[in-house]
Amino acid sequence: MEFNPSNNVIKLCVQGMDMEGKGKPEEASRLFLQAWNEATNDFEKFTAAHFVARHQKNVSDKLIWHETALQFALKINNVTVMGAFPSLYLNIAKCYDDLSDPDNAKKNYELAISFKDKLSDNGPFYHGTRADLQVGDLLTAGFGSNYHHEVIMNHIYFTALVNGAGLAAALAKGDGRERVYVVEPTGSFENDPNVTDKKFPGNPTRSYRTQAPLKIVGEVKDWVRQTPEELQKWREKLANVKGGDIIN
Repeated sequence: MEFNPSNNVIKLCVQGMDMEGKGKPEEASRLFLQAWNEATNDFEKFTAAHFVARHQKNVSDKLIWHETALQFALKINNVTVMGAFPSLYLNIAKCYDDLSDPDNAKKNYELAISFKDKLSDNGPFYHGTRADLQVGDLLTAGFGSNYHHEVIMNHIYFTALVNGAGLAAALAKGDGRERVYVVEPTGSFENDPNVTDKKFPGNPTRSYRTQAPLKIVGEVKDWVRQTPEELQKWREKLANVKGGDIIN
């Protein structure tokens, strides 16, 4: 299961988050429950349960929904949800703490720690840009952000989702054509903290960053392209992100 922003359940969760931001928790809760009721696969159910959990009014109900999200994440048990395990176990541990159950709280705190910083994504990996590059070239950190040129990036970013790299290429500044390169990290890498647990649990977009160069080993010519209307919405979202908000 690949994260897809056009998925109807994902759209409902995004609408719910928008309602949260507008201070309308009842409407947010309704949308998250609608997402749960419309979910048809494990990933959709995991995602919807995560959001339903945070709108429960008592700890026991919150625990039930967090454990429901965990059950579906464990059924999936791949890189799509791996980054969510620390926060899932941490949320469950906090519930047990509030319920005065120190043994179960301790067990889940330990599980949260055991999953922290575990990366098991073997790619392939992609980088989207408008730069004209060749196989063998190295992408390095130290240049201005694609979206905020005043921000000099200390890392180079990449993803395991070709469509995500295609979106990055479409949103990148410059006049060159959109390019998606297949890349290989030459050093260690980590989850991109700008997306991990920021909206959706874990790192479903499989976005990463590294301070080591990325080596270009190929180029992809075909990916799902966003419509002009969808791209405009993304540009508007990026315009509201301030340079100081980027974790660099």
